[in-house]
Amino acid sequence: MSLAESIAPHLPYLRRFARALTGSQESGDAYVVAVLETLVSDPSSFPSNLSARIGLYHCFLKVWNSIRLNQDATPVAKSQADRSLEAITPRPRQAFLLASVEGFSTAQVSEILGCSADEVSRLIHEAGEQIADQTATDVLIIEDEPLISMDLEALVKGLGHRVSGVARTHREALAEVNKKRPGLILADIHLADGSSGLEAVNEMLLSFSVPVIFVTAFPERLLTGERPEPTFLITKPFQPETVKAAIGQALFFHPGRTAKAA
Repeated sequence: MSLAESIAPHLPYLRRFARALTGSQESGDAYVVAVLETLVSDPSSFPSNLSARIGLYHCFLKVWNSIRLNQDATPVAKSQADRSLEAITPRPRQAFLLASVEGFSTAQVSEILGCSADEVSRLIHEAGEQIADQTATDVLIIEDEPLISMDLEALVKGLGHRVSGVARTHREALAEVNKKRPGLILADIHLADGSSGLEAVNEMLLSFSVPVIFVTAFPERLLTGERPEPTFLITKPFQPETVKAAIGQALFFHPGRTAKAA
């Protein structure tokens, strides 16, 4: 199979990544074209030790980091997410988008960026901190295990958010929401009195829109039941960095979010 044939299926996804990275489809496509022109003129520049998809993204970022293309002659309307992405410093932004939008694993991101897995984790953490600075909000934690709820509180506060309340049951969760509507919910599915965190969340979403991350030891209950979309799911036991990344994604890409007040 030729190089052109092997990378062709991945070009639509590269265009998506390029648009998110640059802030406009026109500018993103200009970089994609530049990458293809480079590969046509010098096919040996494609890393033979990488798969077609990973190698294509690696080549794209090599071009993106080395040249600046001016495609801004005609201003375009940008979403809040686009404007906020531009506020994240370049390399953390690359790592964040590769992981959160393109779905690459930490190992794959390290191959694309040409750095260690530890460096990728640091970059994604840095992006998460920058996102949190833009999206600081009140977080409701629905969790019946005290140690886990304490861990989640520490993670939330460490990112610069506020904990509006901690609930152990369906009823307590609804009571907390009646006191103050949160900007994010972290919810377990199976709660202390046998009630359902999923049912509590779905009941809340009938009256207002809020991003939700389910943190559970019973993921199959979420995957087989009626659930809000998009669904962010973290399985217990969890890694702190996974929760931090999910919080950043949930807040950053939620359609109803607004910029942090100055």
